[in-house]
Amino acid sequence: MAGPLLQGYGLAAALRSRAALRPLGLLVPPSRGVADLGPGHGEAALEENPFYGKYRHKIQELRRSSPDVFESRMEKRTEVKKQPVGYSNQGEFIRCMEEKTLDSILNVEMVKEKSAEEIKQIWNQYFSAKDTVYAVIPAEKFDLIWERAQKCPSFLYALPRKEGYEFFVGQWSGTELHFTSLINVQTQGETAPSQLVLYHFPDLQKEKGIVLMTAEMDSKFLVVHEAQCLANQVQLFYATDRSETYELVETFNHRSSEFKYMSVIAELEQSGLGRELRPGQISDKSQS
Repeated sequence: MAGPLLQGYGLAAALRSRAALRPLGLLVPPSRGVADLGPGHGEAALEENPFYGKYRHKIQELRRSSPDVFESRMEKRTEVKKQPVGYSNQGEFIRCMEEKTLDSILNVEMVKEKSAEEIKQIWNQYFSAKDTVYAVIPAEKFDLIWERAQKCPSFLYALPRKEGYEFFVGQWSGTELHFTSLINVQTQGETAPSQLVLYHFPDLQKEKGIVLMTAEMDSKFLVVHEAQCLANQVQLFYATDRSETYELVETFNHRSSEFKYMSVIAELEQSGLGRELRPGQISDKSQS
């Protein structure tokens, strides 16, 4: 069986306290969105947002230095589209103002002079001291995952708990994969917050043959080895060569009435990922 896709836990003896992912709510009342206000009223609507004060300087600086980018982001806010799990209009507002890019983590121009193996070492070394999950994914592996994610953008993952399993819905939004507990989806609907987000950066895919990945998680609900288990299941279900395994993903997306929760648990147990997370069996793994 192929080894885990993710290379290393970055698991410290005790998890540092970390703020939860952004709280969710409505950006503007649905009956009076930016698109309904007409030209020139976009920023007035932004000022009504409770997060506007925090981002005021960034918004004004962006409008002054890059007016085209500012207008583009304002237009993007008004697009009517289906929101992924864990996102609301307010989440989209923050995302437009704080888009995560590879450049914000890595000097892309500088590493272009290095080999794929050197970049992998830099990436792993940087994140090994942090409480997060991360990976350097071979381009062909990511191509398969990405192709299947376009056809089947969501799936139900099982996380072993002390007694039984807890289910998480994973949904793709671009190259981000958002995880939200099933109970939150059932009780909060599309306003349920993301509890884990995997960020995939294909910037170096064509030139170096690798895709870099890191994550953000809500440490109130997940610890690193649990987030690791969910992330490893992406390979298990989306990058498998076993047709019966990927068929579960297709069934969940296209024939939901035929989908069986227990089939996910069976695959997880068969792969060994479920047993690895059982109490008393968690080891402090080193980088592979």
